[in-house]
Parts: sequence; structure tokens; C-alpha cells
Amino acid sequence: MSGHRKDIRISGTFFIARLVLILSLSLEGIQSYGDYWNFFHLAGLGRPFLDIWVEFPPLFPFLSRGIYSLVGGRENAYIYLGALFFSLIQAGSIYLFQRIAGEIWGSEGGGQRALVYALFIVGLFYGWAYFDCLAVFLTLLGLYFVVKSKHISAGVVLGLGGLVKWFPLLILPAAWKRMDGKKAAYVVLSSLLVIITVWGVLYIVSPSMTAASLVSQGAKGSWESIWAILDGNLQTGNFSPAANRFDPATASLPAGNPSVVPSWLTLLFFAGVGIFLFWRAKIQTGLQLIAFSGLTMVLFFLWSPGYSPQWVLFLLPLVLLSFENNRSLLIGLVILLMNLLEWPLLLSRGLFQYLPALIILRSIIYGMIGLLFIKVVFKNDQPIRESSQ
Repeated sequence: MSGHRKDIRISGTFFIARLVLILSLSLEGIQSYGDYWNFFHLAGLGRPFLDIWVEFPPLFPFLSRGIYSLVGGRENAYIYLGALFFSLIQAGSIYLFQRIAGEIWGSEGGGQRALVYALFIVGLFYGWAYFDCLAVFLTLLGLYFVVKSKHISAGVVLGLGGLVKWFPLLILPAAWKRMDGKKAAYVVLSSLLVIITVWGVLYIVSPSMTAASLVSQGAKGSWESIWAILDGNLQTGNFSPAANRFDPATASLPAGNPSVVPSWLTLLFFAGVGIFLFWRAKIQTGLQLIAFSGLTMVLFFLWSPGYSPQWVLFLLPLVLLSFENNRSLLIGLVILLMNLLEWPLLLSRGLFQYLPALIILRSIIYGMIGLLFIKVVFKNDQPIRESSQ
């Protein structure tokens, strides 16, 4: 029990510090450069997947609609409640991070890494101005259950994470390699069952809006990626101005130029690399589990037609968990500053002429991080905590 209390100290202190920060900021400061304007607008239009189509998996749109109804449609209350909720979720992520880090690096090492993680994200507006932190929390919870060999719990949680954003499902290959055949199958099947059940019910109830929601994200074209440079799409990931949330036919309207290189073709390459590494890897430790999860995340980022800077929230904890202290600190700082340089520093000021150079730099850095993840996955020496078990 004392160990749990000790783990709560950092996450509790984080939440108090974040609460003080939120109370100190103006409403405009809390909104910052985030998407509250879009979330509030969509919540006010009607019921997601029933009255309107949305580009997100269903869990957050329904949560957002619930918050909107709870505060009676008052925008300031919606923003404050959302920021507090996301901050609480991030405090939970820090707690889970420390538990996972303790399993890999020992109690003292886990506490040090959790403190660094908390310091990195306490003032980072990505955490309270977008809903990615909810998917990060479920990703870390799923990883924790995999480390603890709780296969059904891991599968259900990762399935729920896939109903927030698709990224938590990228943990499944590492989970499969970490567990034996039957448990691995349970993880994958239980996560797929959760996702298929929810999407299936929505499709039965509202087929047109659900189908439109499923295709909307992939149909809008490329943005902020290497592929966007090739396509000439120097823009953020906004939808076409002609998109009408009440008209499912407009969900597939492209927002930019068509792809020069089809996504299915690039998928063959990146999936081939991933499958080869999956076949060769032997995931026997928690450290290798985390590193392979990070590798899968990097491969997805490099393949994806689009990229959003707040996605760094998914990569940051995996970096801090995978590498030695000095290296993890340096890499974490670099990827945070790089993404903040992109948004909000440059793009919010309309400096899109620098975007291609920044995208190329980011892709190179992510590729190098991927190589470091590979080194961790395939090396034989492990942290003292695990080698002593």
C-alpha cells in the first residue's frame, strides 16, 4: 500500500500544479491553440453518429456531447470542465507511467522517470486542449495490463482506446509477441470485439452517418507529412469548407490535392518492415514490449498521410520508458520542442513556408528514434530490475 501511495505523490502533485495553472490562465489561455472551438461546435450541432457525422471514433464525441449537455451549452463552462477532466486523465497517465517504469527500471528509477514525464507535460497545452491524452491514458493502462499478463483486461482497455483514437491498437503487435499464443489471441480478440460491437451498434442504428464518420478522416487528404509535401498540401488537417456535418455525402470531400503516391502502396513498404521486425523479435521483457510499441508508433507516423503535433503525447512516454536516463531526457526534449515549433510557433503565425523543412527534419528524427527502438528490442542486456528477476 505504501508503494501505491508513493506512486500517487507525483501524479497528485502534477494535478495540483495543473489546477493552479488553469485557474491562473484566462479563458483564452486555456483554449490556447487547441480544438475546443471545434469540439464545442460539434457538440452543439447534435448527437454524434446520429444527427451528424464526426471524424473521430465514437467515445470522445459522446463524452463531449455529455459535457455540453451537463453545462447547458455554456462555452466557458465546457472549456473549464474539459480542461479539468483532461488534467485528471493525465494525472492518471503519470501514475500508470510510474507503475510501468517501476516494473522495468525499479522503484527509484521509475519515480525519477515519472517526475521527468510530469515536468514535461504539466505546462504542455497539448494535454488539456486536445483529447489525445484520453487515448494515451488507455494506451498506458493497456500496456500495464500486458506487463502484468492480464490479457483480457489489456484487450478490453486497448479496444476502448481504439474507440478514442486508433493509436492504442498499435500496441497489439507488441502484446502478441510478449504473451503466449492463447493469451495473445485473447488480447487481440477482446479488443476487436469491443471495437466491432460499438461500431456495429452505431451502424445498425445510423448507417449513413456512421459510414460517413468512418471514411471522413481518410478522405480529406494528406497534411503535415512527407506525403503532404509530395502532394503539395501545405496545410493543417482541417476539412473542406464545403463539408456539411448533416450531409454524409460531404464527409468524403477532399481538403487538398490527391495523393501522388497512394497510401496503400506506402503501406506495403512500412507494413513489410514492421512484419519483418515482428517476425524476428523476441519480446521477453517489459522493456522490449515498450520499445517495440514505440517502434510500431514511429512506423505508423512515418507512413501516415497526415500528422498532428499533439501526437507527440503518444510517443513521449514510450521514449522516456525505453532509454537510459540521459538519452530519454534528450530525445524527449527534442521531440517536444520540434512539435511545439511546428504548432503553435510557426503554423499559427502563418509561416507555412518553413513547414517542408520542419517535416523533413521531424521525419529524420523519428526515423533515428525508430532505429534506437530497434536496438532496444534486439539487445540482450536488460535493466538491473528485470535481469534480477
